[in-house]
Amino acid sequence: MTNRISDFTAILFAVAGFTFWVLGDSTIQWIGRFGLPPQEVVACMGLFMAATLALQALVRGNLRSLRPRSLVRQSLRALLDLGNNFCVVIALRHLSLTLFYILIFTSPLTIAILSSCFLGERIGRRKALALLTGFAGVLIAVAPWSGAPHIDFTGCASCLVCVACFSVNIVWSRVLTRTEPPQSLAFCSGVVTALAAGALTGLHPRPLTPTLALALVLMGVFCAAGTLSFYVAVKHTSASNVSQYHYTQLPTGALVTWLVWRALPSANTIAGGALILGSGLFIALSARHAAQSA
Repeated sequence: MTNRISDFTAILFAVAGFTFWVLGDSTIQWIGRFGLPPQEVVACMGLFMAATLALQALVRGNLRSLRPRSLVRQSLRALLDLGNNFCVVIALRHLSLTLFYILIFTSPLTIAILSSCFLGERIGRRKALALLTGFAGVLIAVAPWSGAPHIDFTGCASCLVCVACFSVNIVWSRVLTRTEPPQSLAFCSGVVTALAAGALTGLHPRPLTPTLALALVLMGVFCAAGTLSFYVAVKHTSASNVSQYHYTQLPTGALVTWLVWRALPSANTIAGGALILGSGLFIALSARHAAQSA
């Protein structure tokens, strides 16, 4: 992707990326029912991600796009993807897809705080109120005071690690895409994930059935498509433009949950999700307006 593309096209890539990730997450949740160890799931994810991207580059005759400009920086950034992927697999074994996305949606709020601490971006009163509203939405959605049996704190803790890894990753990726091709970033993530998780899996992975093998391949393809689309979007438009479309995963995830598992979100989940959605969109749109004014 050497040519500049429009903001509208970049936004389409962002929406496509988040949609592919929903399909990938849904496949991960389904794979979890087979009892495959998390490290083997993550190893297969990285392997098939890298294979998909390598095949695409080979067909297009553009294998150079996979070569990293800075192997050290790319490898360190890929470790964030590795941590995120491990925690995604664990979280989806403990939480519903809808609740998983509600907790993940705290990442745009976290990005705003990180930008304030490390980039010196000011948080005004309205933005601070939006952050507090989003945090209240998380509390309402999880409802720890209710003692409901469906709340799993292992899943919630895994989501917190996902948010931390993703938030740092998106800020760093915005810098790296100035010199690194999106294909290289996605390919390096797949290779590092496959090698690291494969080392944890060992030489004797659990045998796979044809159905499970197909599901693992689809998971890798969906994750590769989502990751590549995301890096293309981050490269060609601002992070605020990309982050506001993160919330498209909530209705998409709820729809997939209902179609596949016929599960509807609870009243607390809907109310908390609405608060998080509203606060996140306010922060993203405010950041976009400030960038346009500047």
